[in-house]
Amino acid sequence: MPAAKRILCIDVGGTGLKAAVISPAGKFLVKRVRAKTPKDRKPKEIVAALVELTAPLGAFDHVTIGFPGVVKRGTVISAPHFGTADWKGFDLQAAMRKVLRKPVKVLNDADVQGLAAIQGKGLELVCTLGTGFGTAWFRDGELMPHMDLAHMVVRKKDDFDLYIGDKARRRIGQHRWNERVIKLIAMLQTVFAYDHLYFGGGNSAHVKGKLPSNVSIVSNDAGMEGGAFAWRARK
Repeated sequence: MPAAKRILCIDVGGTGLKAAVISPAGKFLVKRVRAKTPKDRKPKEIVAALVELTAPLGAFDHVTIGFPGVVKRGTVISAPHFGTADWKGFDLQAAMRKVLRKPVKVLNDADVQGLAAIQGKGLELVCTLGTGFGTAWFRDGELMPHMDLAHMVVRKKDDFDLYIGDKARRRIGQHRWNERVIKLIAMLQTVFAYDHLYFGGGNSAHVKGKLPSNVSIVSNDAGMEGGAFAWRARK
């Protein structure tokens, strides 16, 4: 397969769809485009929306899609915010390859963001704070098998998605939500003993206060930039 030179990177979110053509070094080659996520989030509608979104972006030779759910070899296993019953077993990678006629990789959205955020040293944990809660786990730069921590119960009947997701932030207010983030940092340090923790996603901009030296906030563009690094050849 020819080396990737112009990668179409797509970030599928609960409220918005974003896309841009990016270089192998993670540089934007065109201005990114954005559209609202369709109200009907079934596979057919999402595929059509992505084709329409990316049509104006010009030439590309490879495609990376960050999807908010568990993905194995391009097939969706679960999609909590899109309707798992509709998505389970859907080969999004094959569907997008068919309509775009280019090599396609579909990965969990936190995994894609992590590819842009990490330094490649030690144990690094990447968490997305958005509609829900996503995680990606790296060891010396290598992406480890995806763990869907979002659905572990953390408080009463609340899983991480409900405890720290956007609905919780709007319901309990900014101050209390931020206190939950600080508690979350301590929990994750205890469980993972990470060397570095990165927060990304739209709500990471709402994290306030002094953070530990090994915790960073990353650019929201990392959700697309990481798509370029998904095509790097393994050493």
